[in-house]
Amino acid sequence: METIDFRKDTTYKANTQPAIITVPKMRFVMVDGHGGPEASDQSETEFQKAMKALFGIVYTIKFWDKKYDPPKGYAKFNMAPVEGLWWSGSGDGKDFDMTRPGDWRWTVMLRVPDFVTPEFFSQVVDECINSKHDDVYRNARLEDYDEGLAVQIMHIGPYNQEAPNINKMHQFAFDNGYELVGRHHELYFGDPRRSAPEKLRTILRQPIKLVKA
Repeated sequence: METIDFRKDTTYKANTQPAIITVPKMRFVMVDGHGGPEASDQSETEFQKAMKALFGIVYTIKFWDKKYDPPKGYAKFNMAPVEGLWWSGSGDGKDFDMTRPGDWRWTVMLRVPDFVTPEFFSQVVDECINSKHDDVYRNARLEDYDEGLAVQIMHIGPYNQEAPNINKMHQFAFDNGYELVGRHHELYFGDPRRSAPEKLRTILRQPIKLVKA
């Protein structure tokens, strides 16, 4: 059985200069929330709970065949990078303000293969709730995300220093006749708990559309 390696997908490649790509439809486990990822005290943040649900579900899918009969079309797969959609308030993403984390809204996502159907996903969620005795997994959903045309750039360094590259990416889109649509998108290729901030790699991505002449 061939293992699916998401990271070989060209959509997970980017340069330190902006480029325009077309992102195909992909299937994700998603969890929504609001606020900054970091807590001011030692309590578990909404973001941390979301990540717990996300990884718990996707790892259960990944190793499902160790305990149960696999679903139709089942295949081994390597974990994809964590992704996040970010916006502020009730906007569509174009008004994302990095300086006001209290206003942030987000969706964290982990890609899964297409054999993960809604029916199988419900089984997995039930398994996580029953085995881990935690309702946090009910917050997750399965959804296809069809991003389409987008501009992107690779950011190397701390997350709080993304602004110049975000501006560079947006300006590249404007200069080439596009306007911004949809929500700011980030793909994370480093673990901030283990990597030095200056070595973190993040693809910054923004959906766009061509401005009508």
